[in-house]
Amino acid sequence: MITLHHLNDSRSQRIIWLLEELGVDYEIKRYERDPKTNLAPDSLKAIHPLGKSPIITDGGKTIAESAVIINYLIRNYGQDKGLIPEAGSKAEDQAEYWLHFAEGSMMPYLVMTLVFEKVKTAPMPFFARPIAKAIAGQVMNSFISPNVKRNLAFVNEHLSRHHWFAGDQMTGADFQMIFPLEAAINRSGAAAQLPAIKAWVERVHGLDTYKTALEKGGPYSYA
Repeated sequence: MITLHHLNDSRSQRIIWLLEELGVDYEIKRYERDPKTNLAPDSLKAIHPLGKSPIITDGGKTIAESAVIINYLIRNYGQDKGLIPEAGSKAEDQAEYWLHFAEGSMMPYLVMTLVFEKVKTAPMPFFARPIAKAIAGQVMNSFISPNVKRNLAFVNEHLSRHHWFAGDQMTGADFQMIFPLEAAINRSGAAAQLPAIKAWVERVHGLDTYKTALEKGGPYSYA
């Protein structure tokens, strides 16, 4: 049986959605973030040396990284679920592109947004606070925010022409992209006014499989 090592309020939520969409038997082993650091507990390192989530175990295999997990599950359990584009098609190229765009292009800027916003409010000597805020503000205004807006505009334009990320059918790319787009809408607010992104996220949220995944996954601040 597949076991998902699930950290609360994390990227592993999208793997629960995929498992529900596939309709396979699985179990969830839960891990809670440290209340002081908000980081994953050390117990996850017993499953994988990096101690990150999501991780799945399936038989004797331990598989980490969302994109790898998504490809593995669809390849091994989704042959008859309509999630695999035709080989050599444009949809196949699009599915592969967006599967990697999520973490390779988009999430780094969203993570940097969170980090530099925290710098502005982090405890520090009073004389250092104005300097830290000024540096953080300059980095946000000149580098991070423009790149967030550029990425989101790119995604919004694509979704204005496609029902799912690879076209008319759902693929692994959709499961991968839900996390950064929920983050962009709910955590940073950067995508809340982009209609195609907003409509796509609402479409996902309306799926019974997604709703069931939320129930099983527990509290999720991006949703």
